[in-house]
Amino acid sequence: MLCPLHGAGTDPTRLVGRTLRRVVASWHISDGERSEAPLDVWLFDSAGESTRITTGSDACLIVESAAPHAPYDMGEWGRVEVGEDLGDHPFLRHLGESVESVAEYALPARGRTHLEIGFPDGARVRADCYDGDLRLTK
Repeated sequence: MLCPLHGAGTDPTRLVGRTLRRVVASWHISDGERSEAPLDVWLFDSAGESTRITTGSDACLIVESAAPHAPYDMGEWGRVEVGEDLGDHPFLRHLGESVESVAEYALPARGRTHLEIGFPDGARVRADCYDGDLRLTK
């Protein structure tokens, strides 16, 4: 799915048949409050690869092979923390499970709009860009 600004990224269907081994996320912290949703999510699979899911400046959904970045300080705008135990989101419920299906959706002018990752029990996690933010729903 080609985004005009960010390119095609990684083919997320490569996750099919792989086990979700670890999940890392980044969160914006400002005035002691954590953002409602993560900024980025990295899925580590049984093949030893890391898939980053995040949003682009043009409201596309970016899916790429990338390792987690380091936490960083943004001065008066807060900081970004990165880790495995920073907050709850739908992917955490599927640790140790195999990915059964991946479906991605796109618009020609915008690129990838959302992604659905399915697990053996029929549950799905949907990742999309909502008002410029990453939204993960089950």
